[in-house]
Order: sequence, then C-alpha cells, then structure tokens
Amino acid sequence: MANLGLFTGTKIVKSVNVSFRLPYYTHWGQRLLVCGSEPVLGSWDVKKGLLLSPAHQGEELTWCGSVAVPSEFSCEYSYYVVDDEKSVLRREMGKKRKLVLPDGINGGENVELHDLWQKCSLKDSFCAHYSGNTGGDAIPFRSAFKDVIFRLSWGLNIERPLGIQNKLDMEDAVLVHFKICCPNVEEETSVYVIGSTAKLGQWKVHDGRKLNYAGDSVWQADVVMQKGNFSLETGAHRDLSIDSSKVQPRYIFLSDGMMREMPWRGAGVAIPMFSVRSEADLGVGEFLDLKLLVDWAVESGFHLVQLLPINDTSVHGMWWDSYPYSSLSVFALHPLYLRVEALSENLPENIKKEIQEAREQLDGKDVDYEATLATKLSIAKKVFEQEKDLILNSSSFHKYFSENEEWLKPYAAFCFLRDFFETSDHSQWGRFSCFTEKKLEKLVSKDSLHYDIIRFHYFIQFHLHLQLSEAAEYARNKGVILKGDLPIGVDRNSVDTWVYPNLFRMNTSTGAPPDYFDKNGQNWGFPTYNWEEMSKDNYAWWRARLTQMAKYFTAYRIDHILGFFRIWELPEHAMTGLIGKFRPSIPLSKEELEREGIWDFDRLSLPYIRQEFVQEKFGASWTFIVSNFLNDYQKGRYEFKEDSNTEKKIASKLKMLAEKSMLLESEDKIRCDLFDLLKNIVLIRDPEDASKFYPRFNLEDTSSFQDLDDHSKNVLRRLYYDYYFHRQENLWRQNALKTLPALLNSSDMLACGEDLGLIPACVHPVMQELGLIGLRIQRMPSESDLEFGIPSQYSYMTVCAPSCHDCSTFRAWWEEDEERRCRYFKNLVGPDAIPSSQCVPDIAHFVIRQHVEAPSMWAIFPLQDLLALKEEYTTRPATEETINDPTNPKHYWRYRVHVTLESLLKDKELITTIKGLVRGSGRAHPSVQETDELGNQETIVLIPGKHQVTTGQEKISVGKQLNGVPRKETCVPQVL
Repeated sequence: MANLGLFTGTKIVKSVNVSFRLPYYTHWGQRLLVCGSEPVLGSWDVKKGLLLSPAHQGEELTWCGSVAVPSEFSCEYSYYVVDDEKSVLRREMGKKRKLVLPDGINGGENVELHDLWQKCSLKDSFCAHYSGNTGGDAIPFRSAFKDVIFRLSWGLNIERPLGIQNKLDMEDAVLVHFKICCPNVEEETSVYVIGSTAKLGQWKVHDGRKLNYAGDSVWQADVVMQKGNFSLETGAHRDLSIDSSKVQPRYIFLSDGMMREMPWRGAGVAIPMFSVRSEADLGVGEFLDLKLLVDWAVESGFHLVQLLPINDTSVHGMWWDSYPYSSLSVFALHPLYLRVEALSENLPENIKKEIQEAREQLDGKDVDYEATLATKLSIAKKVFEQEKDLILNSSSFHKYFSENEEWLKPYAAFCFLRDFFETSDHSQWGRFSCFTEKKLEKLVSKDSLHYDIIRFHYFIQFHLHLQLSEAAEYARNKGVILKGDLPIGVDRNSVDTWVYPNLFRMNTSTGAPPDYFDKNGQNWGFPTYNWEEMSKDNYAWWRARLTQMAKYFTAYRIDHILGFFRIWELPEHAMTGLIGKFRPSIPLSKEELEREGIWDFDRLSLPYIRQEFVQEKFGASWTFIVSNFLNDYQKGRYEFKEDSNTEKKIASKLKMLAEKSMLLESEDKIRCDLFDLLKNIVLIRDPEDASKFYPRFNLEDTSSFQDLDDHSKNVLRRLYYDYYFHRQENLWRQNALKTLPALLNSSDMLACGEDLGLIPACVHPVMQELGLIGLRIQRMPSESDLEFGIPSQYSYMTVCAPSCHDCSTFRAWWEEDEERRCRYFKNLVGPDAIPSSQCVPDIAHFVIRQHVEAPSMWAIFPLQDLLALKEEYTTRPATEETINDPTNPKHYWRYRVHVTLESLLKDKELITTIKGLVRGSGRAHPSVQETDELGNQETIVLIPGKHQVTTGQEKISVGKQLNGVPRKETCVPQVL
C-alpha cells in the first residue's frame, strides 16, 4: 500500500518513518512498549503507547517498532515493560530520552533509534561487561555524583546542542549519530569513538572521531558512512551492522549508554549528629560541626558523611525524645542541633557568658538530652527577643517562609498546643483535636495573643535551616556527600498524624518480626500507613518529605526498606512485637484450613493456658495470678479476664497491683511471664474479618503447637512456610513497585535501602531493578548458610560495614563472645590462627581492610570502628560506644565521641592510616593539597584505575592494581 503521509488540514505531508530498537530479555507474558510526550506515542499514557515486537538477532532479543511522524517532529520518550493489558511491570530509570529529527530531513526517510535500557546502576555504567538489559542509567545523575563527586571545578561549555547537525547530501550514504554519557570527565580530556572502519580510525585513537559536548554529561558526534554491507565495532559488545539486502535507514541514532570504566567505589564515615563532639558545641553535636567533620573526612580519604535522622522528636518533653526515629514532624529540624552562638552577630556579653558556662557544664561523657535542649531553647528565646523583628522581617526569612509554610505553620501551631495542653496527644486537645485549615489560620494569626510563641518556632527553624544549609554547601564544595536517614515511621502523636490522619491506621502499630536485632520482635509504636489513601495523590506526603531532605542531603538511607514491600503490623494494644502479621498479605482462609482438616479455631487462636503452665511459670504465687488475671475456661484450662486480655491491660493492672505492694515477685518478671501466656497461640484471627487467620511467628516454639496431633502439626507447619516464604512474594513485589518509584523520582538524591532482617525473596531483585543500594553488615549475612559475611563476595550495589548504629561496635562485638570470636577468626583468617581477646589496632586494621577492598560501591564505617585503629582511643570501654540497643524500646540515645573533631584533625597518624587503607583499596577519594619535602604543593587525585598526580600543567597516568589484579590502561583517559 502506498504511503499517503500525514494529513495536516487539507495538505498532505510526507512522513518520516522512525524505528525504535532496544535489546532486552523479557519473561513470559512481558512485552516492551515505548511511550512519549506526543500523541503518536501516547502522550505519556502508557495504555496508548507503541507496543514493540521481539526479534532474535543471534543470541540477543531485540524489540522493534516504528511510527510515521512529520519531518519537524521532536519528543521525549521512555521504554516500559508491560503485560498483556499494558499494565506497567517495569519502567526505565534515569532521564526521559529526547528525539529531535535532523533539520531539513526529507519525507519518506527512515530513521533508526538504537537504544539501551536505562538501568539505575553505576556498575553497569563503569563496568566493561554489559548484558542486554543495561544501558544509560540514573545513578550518575543523582545529586551525590552529579553535584558532588563529579562536580566540575572547571568550565565545560556546550560545543553543539543535542541532535544531528550535519546534513546528509549524498544519496548513497548513511549518517550515524553517536551519543554517550560521560559524567566524570577531567579537565583537558577528550572523548573519542574508535572502531574498525576508516571513518572511525581503524582502532587508532588519534584517527578516531572526537565527540562534542552537548550538555547534561552527553557527548555526541555524526559520522557519514557509505551505504552497503558494513559493521561498526565500537568496543566490547558495542556493534552496529547494516544489511544492504534490506531497506536501509538514512539516519541512525546510536545511544550507547554510559562510558565504560572500572566500577566507581568510595568510602565514608557514619556518626549520629548528637554524637559529634567539638570545642565549640554546647553539650551535643551541632549542624555547624559538620564542617569540621567534612574536613576530617576529606583528610582521611572519605567521600561521604552519614548521619542518623535529624528531625524534631520533641514529643514527650523528656529523654525519651532522644530516639531519633520517632519524629514529631518529618519536616522540622531538631532544635537540639542549633548553635545558639550563631543566632546573632551582636550577642550581649551576658548571653555570651551564659553560653560559655553552659558549655562547661554540659561537656559530659554522654549527652544530657533534657538539660541540653532546655538550655539551648532558653538562650534562643533571649536572642529571639532581641533579634525577632530584624530577622523575621528580612527578605531571606520571607523567602524561606514562602517555601516552607505548608509544614511550618502546622508545626508551630502544634508546638504551641503541645505546650499549652502539656501533652502531644492531640486527642486531648478539645476542639483542636481535629485539624482544619480554618483553625490553623486562627492559631497562627498575627492578631493572636500568642503570636510571638508561633514566631519563635519560625525563628528556630529558620536558623536551623541556615546552619544546616551552610554545612551542606561546605560539604558539596569539598566533594563530600551528606547522607541523611529517612525513618520508616512517625510518632503516633505527631504533627503529621494531626494534619493528615487519613494517611495513617491509628488502631495499629508497626514493628519488626524477630531478627538479628531482637529475637522477640520489635514494636516501634508507630501507626501503620494507609497506602491506599496515600496512592490517591501519588504519595504526595512522601514526595514532600524527600523534596525537603534534598535541600540538605545528596544521599539518603531508607530505614527498614522492607516496610515498602510489607510492614509488620501489630494491634494498637500490643507492647511487644511478636504477635503481628504482615500488611499487605494473603491470609489463611477458614475454608482453606477446613479443607486441610483444621476445625477448632478457638483452640488455635485463643491463648492456650493449662494449669500446669501457670504453676510452672509462677510457682507458689500461681493462685494469686489465677485469681487476678485468669478465669476458668475448660477443665484444667484458663482464659484471661476481660481487664487483662491484652498486653497493655496486663501492664496497667500490674502497675496498679505494684503500687499497692501486692506483687510477690518483680513486676517485670510477672509481666514477661503473663505476656508469654498471652502469646501462646498458633493462629492470629483477623480483627476485621473473623474468617481469616495468620500464622503466629515461630509457632512451632509454642506449647500450644506442641500439644496438637501430628496431622495438625504437619498442616500448620506447611501453611506457616507458605505464608511467610511463598504466597506473598508477588503481592509484596507489586506493592514495592507502586510505592518506591514515587520516592525515588521525587528527588535527585542517591538512595540506599536498609535491607537487614527477614528478607523476602522479592526484595533484592526489586532493589536491583530500581537501582537501590543495599546494606551488608558482616555479622548479619544475607546468606542463610553463613554465620559471617564475606566482604570480597559482596555485590557491587551495596554499602558494606563492620557494624552499624543498631548493634554493638566491632570492638565490643569482638570482645564479648570468645567462642564466636574464634569461629570468626578461623573462617576469615585461617584454622591455625589464635585471635587476641582484645580488639587491638591490628585486628581493626584487618577488618577495615576487608571492607575497603570489597567490591561494594560504598564502604561506610562507624567512627567508633575507625577509632579502634589507634590504641589511644580504645581506653573507653567498648560497651559504652554502642549507639542503640534494639531490644530496649526505651533506650537512651546519648553516646558522644570521647575525642573532639579538632583533636582528630591534628592526629596525622590516624589520618595517614585511614587514608592508606582507602587509597590502597583503589577507592576514589577527594583531592587534597599536600606538601612535599621541598615545600612544593601538589594536588593529589585518585581516579579508579589510574593514579594521577597533577603538578602545574603536567599530567602523568600510571597503572594501578586492586587486590593484586592489574588494570589495563588506555593511552587516552577516556576512549571508546
């Protein structure tokens, strides 16, 4: 049939045929689709996009499709993996692709686009081994790399705009447009494409085609080739062939992904903000201390500084608020980290004196949370009275307020009401319990009597913003990533649950099933999220959180990333974390259980309490327990009384009995024993649907299970493993692929996921697909058959570390268990080695070296583990360096480093040791000014695969080895 072209009104315009080609290996039932900004590609409606067809080319599966477009056509587009209903199963990461047809292209021409799937992985970018499903990716365009690591200190001007510039005048020629992304290009360095044809230099670099910079890290060049059979080889696995027996395209856009180099690897240091100590701070680490920490990081060879959450947690007005993961507001910064001395350039002498006296009083071994916060707020109020009109009428404050008022006004109003009612429990606030915009505007009105209280909270948040912004910009300029922490939950009594109650399931709590951290499970007390409600505005609350974080951080850790697949949900009345269920999850139905011969649901779902159990647990006081907490149920069996049938009820009743001195044993012991009886069940009945059940975690450990007949045991054991390890996988995968992309696409920050604990099989494939970096702690291996992780076998898309804030330091772990220490040493060092009982510097050096030499993209070390490299810093008992004890829900987060940052900066011996480990591993590190023996300054820069020493205009490149394997160098720093 003749091509009649495209109709525009009454005029016929001969069209250009645009063909899409992308190699990609799919699973059964999956197809590829291209969708774009113009109607011919669906106008970003995937259901209307262009389905591609598969074709095998050798061992490669390539998806192809074409559309007819006008000659002036341009658009943006992306590729998607869809099912038969065109529902999205997977989407590309990274920026949208751009297509601009060449100027003057004639109607009837054929244009081919040769693309590669954009996958979010630095390894795929820099490694020389490509699979068919990898290509250009998103990670180099995350702010951590784009604005920090690869930030150009020299100008790189656009030499020509994106797209084909050359005109194709010869009839027997083909124009190939080469395009590649090179985010890490050094000054006075060129990018070439070379190949087997004469036009590409026949593998001679200087006869190859030099590419021009087109902006956004993209380099391009046009090469005109003669028609006919020809093949271009542009490096390992890069090829282009044209068959003259078919209709040949006249224009070929060859998008060849990322420049292939050795995988980029870096190192960093982790320390909570409150744990930092400096000579200038007031009892706790402060945002402006980060500048000193960044200086130390640069000197030591670190490209990253990682913090714990820094949001305001002032819920209880006491040291319980030291828990950094229980936010009062997910947007507000914590006043604890304010440097009051920086609030004004004109502090009165009496305030200066007060600050100095407070600095001496609060300079303790640990953080005194209550005294430190009270002191800072007291001083800040005095400065506020002096500075409020000057600051709050300034243009900089008005700009800040206009950008943040959506959360700042509710936060200030909440703080006022919290203090007025003396509780953060907003259900106790009378007519203010239910939030409305009208009530808010009245609370923050300039005409209100308490307006200065509202303005004080504005004042504090503004200065916190200024101080953290100053530190963040300082880090960026020094080539250091600031990595934040995104908590999985919010406090039940928070600004967010007050303003957005529909986003939370307030009758439930979140936690974690038994894992490495706590064998009994954890109950964090946070309300679970109402994901269905959140999805209605495309997770706007989450997107706003990430946008706010990105003002200060260029990378972040997603706390408990498993919560985006499924969350461990507990009833609101639970105090411990064992008797929960996963949400979402597919339960066991009554019909399913009955088909398996399970009928007695009360027996399985109610506490199984026999008289001998009570006698065994409580001894001589068993009759007291029965009379106060239990009723007769059946012969020889009991049930809990109505006022004692939940953990919170038991705890409340025990407290009352203890106040009357009626308990014969300790309150804690009786409470634990009663909780054990309450949890002696096999199935958990769904409170919303009595015909649905969930297997109790570790049900085989219960006496309720042990007393069942063999048939029931076998059935329940099989259903238990099906529930926890099989039937949920697809559901959880789909849930994560709905929620996580909204987070990842809401900011440019580099995302890392804390994926420790009970890991479903779907988690790591989804993280890999989305370009999320996982976490590997050596004592918590993800491999079930290992007791200790093997760093040399870690995958590239990971952060590796010997310890983290949720466990003891490596030094404490080493010294607390002799048998485990010997097993570790035998596995990692050798069968004949005898380990020291103390974690001496040589041991710390060995462990840190294991991790910096690992293939992981990042090796990030708690500062305490680094201090173990020098005996001088190990005089403090190792157990005092633990940041958190996950088994204690009321742990006091108060650890402070026992040495100041100023002292660490002066310790050249420790700096040299750390820097030697980082450099010796081949990891990249920031450039620093160093002075040689003659007093000459040199800029030392380490690029993976090369050692470069720059002195003046001279650049020398020498080979570098990593773990004994020589790296092959090229004569031009970046050559295809």
